[in-house]
Amino acid sequence: MSEPGGVVTGEDGVPRCPWGLSTPDYADYHDHEWGVPVHGDDALFERVCLEAFQSGLSWITILRRREGFRAAFKGFAIDTVAEFGPADRERLLADPGIIRNRAKIDAAVANAAAARALREDGGLDALVWSFAPDPATRPAPRTTADVPAVTPESTALAKALKARGFRFVGPTTAYALMQACGLVNDHLAACASR
Repeated sequence: MSEPGGVVTGEDGVPRCPWGLSTPDYADYHDHEWGVPVHGDDALFERVCLEAFQSGLSWITILRRREGFRAAFKGFAIDTVAEFGPADRERLLADPGIIRNRAKIDAAVANAAAARALREDGGLDALVWSFAPDPATRPAPRTTADVPAVTPESTALAKALKARGFRFVGPTTAYALMQACGLVNDHLAACASR
């Protein structure tokens, strides 16, 4: 028997974080992506956008539409998205393959311009990873109750991104980004993916 909020062993015998067994999509994401270090400006830009679109929704909603997002946002190529104009915004608002929220679409375009401007200072990758905490100072969480929603680092990252013109990047969204992109390892201590 597992501790409440602790790892759960699936039918395949693999112990996972409890959310990683709720659907096959989550299991694949948990096992192969979540917490794996992500580098590269375009790759991180995609994650910033997806986390922003997730705001107020479940992650599974975004995960299941990910390919639609990639097609609609031209592979999340920063230079391409930064040049999106009114016709692109209208195209996106009509696209059933994504979340059709005007504020979030406008944020994605603005975030592309902000990410492009960051190149003069080393790029989005350098900025985001500068907020990664020292792993030695973070004990492995035993249960989901041990996993924070916000940290001082995520608050500082959100502030730095906002100061550079990014939108929809509050401290909670920034922490979700940090978890998803491997800046922190929040797989539970007994999870096979740790």
